[in-house]
Amino acid sequence: MPTITHVFKFRLQHMICLWLLGVIVCCSMPVAFAQSQKTVTGTVFDTSKEPLPGVAITIKGKTTGTVTDNFGKYSIVVGGPDDVLLFSLIGMMPESVVVGNQTQVNMTMTQDVRTLNEIVVVGYGTQKKSDVTGAISSVKSEDFNRGVVTNPGQLLQGKISGVNITNSSGEPGAAQNVIIRGIGSLRSGTQPLYVVDGFLIDNASQGFDTNPLNFLNPNDIESMDVLKDASATAVYGARAANGVVVITTKKGKAGKTEMSFSASTAWSSLSRKIGVFSADEFRKQVVANKGNLIDGKGNTDWQDELTQTGLSKQIDLSIGGGSSDKFSYYASAGYQDQEGILKKSNLKRYSGKLNMNQKAINGKLNIDYNLTASRTENLRPSITSTITDMISLNPTIPAYTDGQPTLLPTNNLNPLKRYEIYSDKAVNNRILASISPSVEIVKGLVYKLNLGVDYSGTTRDQQYKPFPSVVNESNVANGSLSTTISANTNKLVENTLNYNWRKDNHNLILLAGHSYQSFLEEIRTFTYNGFVNNNIDPQYQDQTSTTGFPTTVNASATKNELQSFFGRVNYTFKDKYLFTATLRADGSSKFGANNKYGYFPSVAAGWNISNEAFMTNSFFSNLKLRASWGQTGNQEIPSKITKTSYSEDRLITGDKSYNTYPIDPTTTTINGYPYGVAYTRIANPNLKWEVSTQINVGIDFAFLDNRLTGTLDYFNKQSSNILLEVTPIDPVQPTSFYWTNILGMKIQNNGLEFALDYNGKINNDFSYNIGGNVTYIQNKVKKSPYSVLTTGAAQGSGQTGATINGYITNEPIGAFYMYEFEGIGEDGRNKFKDNNGDGAILDNDRRVVGSAIPKFIYAYHINLRYKGFDLGINFNGVAGNKVYNHTAMSLFTKAQLTTSNNTTDFATKYPNEVTSNANTVSTRYLENGSFLRLNNATLGYSLAPEKIGLANVVRNIRLAVTGQNLFVATKYSGFDPEINTGSTIGGVQTFGIDYFTYPKARTFLISLNATF
Repeated sequence: MPTITHVFKFRLQHMICLWLLGVIVCCSMPVAFAQSQKTVTGTVFDTSKEPLPGVAITIKGKTTGTVTDNFGKYSIVVGGPDDVLLFSLIGMMPESVVVGNQTQVNMTMTQDVRTLNEIVVVGYGTQKKSDVTGAISSVKSEDFNRGVVTNPGQLLQGKISGVNITNSSGEPGAAQNVIIRGIGSLRSGTQPLYVVDGFLIDNASQGFDTNPLNFLNPNDIESMDVLKDASATAVYGARAANGVVVITTKKGKAGKTEMSFSASTAWSSLSRKIGVFSADEFRKQVVANKGNLIDGKGNTDWQDELTQTGLSKQIDLSIGGGSSDKFSYYASAGYQDQEGILKKSNLKRYSGKLNMNQKAINGKLNIDYNLTASRTENLRPSITSTITDMISLNPTIPAYTDGQPTLLPTNNLNPLKRYEIYSDKAVNNRILASISPSVEIVKGLVYKLNLGVDYSGTTRDQQYKPFPSVVNESNVANGSLSTTISANTNKLVENTLNYNWRKDNHNLILLAGHSYQSFLEEIRTFTYNGFVNNNIDPQYQDQTSTTGFPTTVNASATKNELQSFFGRVNYTFKDKYLFTATLRADGSSKFGANNKYGYFPSVAAGWNISNEAFMTNSFFSNLKLRASWGQTGNQEIPSKITKTSYSEDRLITGDKSYNTYPIDPTTTTINGYPYGVAYTRIANPNLKWEVSTQINVGIDFAFLDNRLTGTLDYFNKQSSNILLEVTPIDPVQPTSFYWTNILGMKIQNNGLEFALDYNGKINNDFSYNIGGNVTYIQNKVKKSPYSVLTTGAAQGSGQTGATINGYITNEPIGAFYMYEFEGIGEDGRNKFKDNNGDGAILDNDRRVVGSAIPKFIYAYHINLRYKGFDLGINFNGVAGNKVYNHTAMSLFTKAQLTTSNNTTDFATKYPNEVTSNANTVSTRYLENGSFLRLNNATLGYSLAPEKIGLANVVRNIRLAVTGQNLFVATKYSGFDPEINTGSTIGGVQTFGIDYFTYPKARTFLISLNATF
């Protein structure tokens, strides 16, 4: 692909030649011909209505021509109405138009797929798209999802096949599950590796329960490349088993100075209510079910009272450019303030970005500077308590009495008062900085040094102001404060050598490198209780530890190191036959002495069939076959687990419960007992990496002069050496649990990915784009030594620990394992299916009744452009999965209703059910999780500055209206089927459990973008 320098030189030469030709032609024209001439003017835009400089405009069959200026404007003299104007620019599809009677001809040019995708980001560099042998999908900034976006994952949702992105809740900045080609590990380390401008991000918690990538301003991102198969990811070795997301931020462009301003305002509201009883219905139902009606004489919709219309606003300003091809820059500042639909729920982000590039020594020395700084303020309500109150509080109780939140008859805390006295605020300051000098030693051989640091510091205060009116909640009555101070430091040093050799039909690219990365996590938590009721926040009060209200302090620090050696070979012959081989060796401090290093190879081959001579007259514009095999690793496990650990042990509690023996046999007090030392973890130097082995076969194709493009991939990914903390088989062991690799156990993901995209144009005013993708994934646990390895467990009184889903041999991850509900028996109690026919309902009657993991993930989009208007619509959905409604199991029971707690008609479905019936984990609460969502829709209009007299001031003005989460088609009865708020057991992750989840919002946004 031509570099910016080449394009600049080409345009300069083109302008000079066309100017000379124009002079010659004009000077030689007869006078009679000149009389029939007319001047045509106009502006050339790209599809996002940005003016295009450097576009060559010529008249078909003649030598007359011109070039657009820096604002995309041109002027050309034509000979008559039959003349045809030809528009051409490297990287864009050529266009033509008959002049006719027009004196002004504006043109919109679309990007040429062949050149747009010619360069993609791969590990430690870039590569021509035609030479790529791995499965890589790219999304550019113009194709990102629009609306209120707080983290990069939202930009990609529904855009790429094989990638399932779900929000764990509707909270601003909530964590996301980004699953690439299925789940390959038992533990929570299933997120991909994120690489931001060459810096490898650590997925560790930043001290608060939101997305670790919230520090990035989405408006600063130029593109996101998702590396899916082992050929593409193996160069990242030990952290690439779950795929890699490469984020490239915006850079300045030499010779083009640009300033952009954007502002938006959005309104968010509860998208879907749960159908609990109204006050009148509630009164009837409690009486009808012989309950104890507590009638507060009110009529309160607690879902309305406890939610709000969240107002969000965002302002961004950026400048970019370059004085020459030797220096370029990009700088931005951004502010985002997003209110959630629950009160006291807010996310504020202040961000700054600076990217610079400096070249010297005739371009042989190149230095990149990247700096991202942010401050994120996250305010959260007590989510579980608030959601519980929203749908279960007695609707006859008035929200306020005499202007104050009503004291509840149960002496519990009114949630409106909780909003006043409770707060959970985290403030995070983060800096990501790197410098990357590179030098061309000899022709084709480049050495690059990459130095970077990612520092994050967070202070989090969770507090209750004292409220003595509630006596049965000690922390509320007396006040409490928990302060957590945490810091994360991530340092990176990388050295790479890259050699690019080309001769005749051969092209060889060699990469060799060394990487060292260190991680330090520090955390201190201080807990205080008992404060003066003086309306001052506990965090600003003095507090002295006492016997009644002791102060506790917990602190820890964890350091990890990762050293890596890696290499890659890319060979291309005649631009037809492609070969790639990669090897990475990773050494991690997380693993024991006997397996300190892991080795991760991959090989791949490709065939550009469309470049063969026999394809010259084929209807294929592009046809390429790819195949790869490789291995990657997963090191997302707790630190130090291979090392021995001890703790002090003295007295447990209770009478004669001594853990150590007294030195003096006659002693009668604890002082006579010495401190003892006990194992808390035994050493395991043989612990190995989890390894993911993947096979991929893919086809890239294009028809109709690249108007219709697509990819089809088959993949088979299998994880082995599964890491897990288990109970020893031999009961005589120094510890209750230990870490090991589960021998023989496998987790397999295989499936198909299909993506299709069509670009069409009816005339110069109207163009359109239609596309979509679908992924089929079959997930299975193989050769597990456990009958069921419990993951998701029930919570709440009488439910804690009951299995909801788990890992079972020959079943998918997230398999729901429970009793099959058959209704209510004559005795008014649950009736379950007797699967083994022994006449008794026991644990062995439980069965796998579905999976939380969808079998199908799909999305499609429609983009229309007519003159200055553009409309984009994006849908996404899943099918073949279940959701366990833990909220319904906990709250929507007849027992709850008869004690004057609100429910839905779920509780009254069986009239003969007794109030003492157990809410046992079963298919009674298992629902269909499939859905189709109108994710976002945007209607925009690009206003031509010249029409409002601002042509000399503004290059482009665009107004847009965006709707997010406009509707969801689903059978699920909860707030939203796209959830995951279940409780994990022993760090083993769970899926598809809805436990008092923060609801999702429907959002409408108005935005203004201006380019100067």
